[in-house]
Amino acid sequence: MDRFNEWMNSGLPKIVQQLQHDIQENSDIHSEEGLDFAGRHDIYEILDDILAILFPSCYSRQKVARGEMVFFLADSLRHVSFRLGRHIRDVFNYRCKKDNCKNCNCEERAEKALMRLIESLPAIRATLLEDIQAAFEGDPAAQYTDEIILSYPCVEAITTYRVAHLLYELDVPLIPRIMAERAHSRTGIDIHPGATIGPRFFIDHGTGVVIGETTRIGRNVKLYQGVTLGALSPFDSEGHPRKGEKRHPDIEDDVIIYANATILGGTTVIGKGAVIGGNTWITKSVPPGARV
Repeated sequence: MDRFNEWMNSGLPKIVQQLQHDIQENSDIHSEEGLDFAGRHDIYEILDDILAILFPSCYSRQKVARGEMVFFLADSLRHVSFRLGRHIRDVFNYRCKKDNCKNCNCEERAEKALMRLIESLPAIRATLLEDIQAAFEGDPAAQYTDEIILSYPCVEAITTYRVAHLLYELDVPLIPRIMAERAHSRTGIDIHPGATIGPRFFIDHGTGVVIGETTRIGRNVKLYQGVTLGALSPFDSEGHPRKGEKRHPDIEDDVIIYANATILGGTTVIGKGAVIGGNTWITKSVPPGARV
């Protein structure tokens, strides 16, 4: 015990000093002018509030009565706007400092991005209702649409994706990836916010699904668990990442992809109405209507 107390008094301060120096020297997040993400948890809470706005009483912390709906939505939207607006300004300023940008107006860009997101929430909800209807029609086990909203992991993953994708399209740094990875950790479904996904999108079961950044998915597409829409070769001949290139496949309308199928490559196209069987490995295009 004496040895332990001696270590606590003499050894531990040295470790604290080493960690403190390394953290402050090598991470802008902890500098005085760096990002204030409070360990990402503030973004997580804001995302929970957005989910509750889109689906009150399903994702809200308590049931919202009809007579209280206007107050709940107005109060929640104001709350989200103030908190998220601050983080969007922070990340725009952060990137400007990283890129030594002199000519952009970060405050104005942040305000426009925030207002665009809030104004787009009714349209995002309309698309999500199409996704939920596709899930209801595509899963024989589903008894009610409310059951899908309350219990299917794909709803949280796709909802988060549609919010994060809009921010990604508005060139907001960092925040879309933080949102996407939060959904990934909770649902097992990994959708990069850069992917383009049409309405009536359903992921059955969901665990292990991976959808890469440059994937394009059409309307009325259904995936099962374990599906990967990935890059055939993420690195060039010299071992450098292929950034800025089309690396992931295109999935056209009305395609079904069964469990554990892997589809790779930026030039790979799965044609309209094709059915891809489970455990397949595909690196070349598939014609419309084909069964693989």
